Amino acid sequence: MRNVIFDLGGVVLEWNPEAILEKYYLDLDARATMRAALFQHPDWLLLDRGALTETEAILRLGKRTGRSRPELMRLFDAVRDSLRLKSDTVALIERLARQRVPLYCLSNMSASTFAYLRSRYAFWPLFRGIVISGEVRMMKPEPEIFVHLLRRYELTAGDTVFIDDLGPNVQSAQAVGLLTVLFRDVQQCENELECLLGAE
Repeated sequence: MRNVIFDLGGVVLEWNPEAILEKYYLDLDARATMRAALFQHPDWLLLDRGALTETEAILRLGKRTGRSRPELMRLFDAVRDSLRLKSDTVALIERLARQRVPLYCLSNMSASTFAYLRSRYAFWPLFRGIVISGEVRMMKPEPEIFVHLLRRYELTAGDTVFIDDLGPNVQSAQAVGLLTVLFRDVQQCENELECLLGAE
């Protein structure tokens, strides 16, 4: 059996920043300001990389926008709460686990967000290994994080399939020798996986 690595946001978990902002800010100008100041700002990547704590990110966001700390803390809570399970993907993971396919997880995410998700959901033991960018200070699509996962769990790139919904991440994984699936929906993903898992 080949190893399979799953991304989280957009694959296993819902991830829609625009929907978060639409729910939280009715005013279009406020929504645009927060989109640029939070999700499109370099601090968001620093947070995912583990180079910035959530407390520091909220403080800096408040200085950029003039928004109060309590408001921004509630916004970060809303971001975490929006990370709901994609039940069809979890069902796929459970099927693969029953088939004894070795499963792993690789995600760009802050350490604090992942700690929250660990306590919220119970499916994590299905993975034999998990690498989170905020914990290892590396990020996709940098090739180093793929190499780190392979070395950490003693996997061979050519025997390992990586699943992600973002093209640059898939391309970087291919560059280090991983087999890949660009996730669009569960049925497409499962069909491609069947081919790859059955290949010699």
